[in-house]
Amino acid sequence: MKFTYPKHEKLKSKTTIDLLFSEGKSVSKYPLRLVYVENTEPNAELIKIGVSVSKKYFKKAVDRNYFKRVLRETYRLNKHLLIDHLEKPHAFMFFYQSKERLSYQEIEEKTIQLFQKFNERQK
Repeated sequence: MKFTYPKHEKLKSKTTIDLLFSEGKSVSKYPLRLVYVENTEPNAELIKIGVSVSKKYFKKAVDRNYFKRVLRETYRLNKHLLIDHLEKPHAFMFFYQSKERLSYQEIEEKTIQLFQKFNERQK
């Protein structure tokens, strides 16, 4: 298993992002939220993921960028939890939704719990 976050896994398609927000289902583990939808595009990758941090909670771009980096890193190290349980291509949006500034270790624990919760929903 490669612990990478290559370009082809990054969610950039505006139509897919719109689909996520209109028809997507979500799983939460405070302060994280994962919105997902089955990707129906032809030749779609097994997984596409985007990361977002609310401007409402973190006014400074420096702070938002820090948490986006942390979310991408926790995804990169734990994506095997998602990939091992997916049969069809999916698109994901990964959110940090709190004013609270959790440490990297706490965010990683929550990410693992969130991915496990997603896997339970898929069964």
